Amino acid sequence: MLEFKITKKDEETSARLGELKITHGVVDTPIFMPVGTLATVKSLTPEDLCEMGIKIILSNTYHLYLRPGEDLVEKAGGLHSFMNWKHGVLTDSGGFQVFSLSELRQITDDGVYFNSHIDGSRHFFTPEKVMDIEQKLGADIAMCFDECPPYPCTYKEVLKAVERTSAWAKRCKESHTRTDQALFGIVQGGVFEELRRKSAKEIKEVEFPGYAVGGLSVGEPKEDMYAMLQVMDESLPTEKPRYLMGVGAPEDLVEGVKRGIDMFDCVLPTRLARHGTAYTHKGKITVRNAKYKDDFTPIDEECGCYVCKNYTRAYIRHLIKAEEILAPRLLSYHNVYFLAKLMENIRTAILQGEFSGFYNNFFENYQY
Repeated sequence: MLEFKITKKDEETSARLGELKITHGVVDTPIFMPVGTLATVKSLTPEDLCEMGIKIILSNTYHLYLRPGEDLVEKAGGLHSFMNWKHGVLTDSGGFQVFSLSELRQITDDGVYFNSHIDGSRHFFTPEKVMDIEQKLGADIAMCFDECPPYPCTYKEVLKAVERTSAWAKRCKESHTRTDQALFGIVQGGVFEELRRKSAKEIKEVEFPGYAVGGLSVGEPKEDMYAMLQVMDESLPTEKPRYLMGVGAPEDLVEGVKRGIDMFDCVLPTRLARHGTAYTHKGKITVRNAKYKDDFTPIDEECGCYVCKNYTRAYIRHLIKAEEILAPRLLSYHNVYFLAKLMENIRTAILQGEFSGFYNNFFENYQY
């Protein structure tokens, strides 16, 4: 179902190198997982992702439930067959939509009522229903149903979310029966150290093969996120994989690895691409800006991706201004590749015992 082995630890930080064995192969950690919300990483093919060395992606339970429906995906043979993807898949639980679709839902101790953002139809998600959906989708890793509180939020409100998340975790584990799929628990607690430790203790007691850190990167200052990651580093089992949900900015990946995180996901690389923005080793650039009109250099001269080898900033800016669909495709390819390569370089640095030097060099050059 799932095996995790730490192969190297950094001597100065909590960074570690690992191997995550899942049903569809072995994933080297730390790793960034591109988001394929609707069984596709926007504008990219599975072949594109394989070229970049991507070994696992994330898909969204809530969105796939609404369309095309988990029964259709199951009939197709599960997500892997449905989307022609031979590597790992992780499905989130819809818990983030409890946060992001706050105007369309009502939370109770039993579960969450949703009004579909597509047609307004009403649905009720319980931990048991979510487990049924995720098992039909057939990902290698499924996430427990949880409540992600917004930021800012009062102590009392976050405490209630922690209590619900703990209760729902037990119900998820009891109703999850698929043996070729690992189920991860999720820790909540907002930016309150006491509640983070409480949530971690309660979720550990349920016993899962992996643990996720939820409820961060939802608007809180970065220093608060990093402080909570330090608390999680002290509170989560060292021998099991740790997954920081919804975080993908390059600086946050580096800071997360420093604090013992093994897995990350985020829509950011493809979302930025659709708005004409690209990552470089010196920071983000907005390629649609006029300053790049006659710039015939690659997006990033230090990047070895297909886009940077073949196209210029001027050409991609032209595509953006002409509203050609090739523009977001090229930028998405570059941005996902950039993060994949960043994680590869981090793994190499840990292996060679040079992570601290890598960390310092990264922040000397990267502006955010």
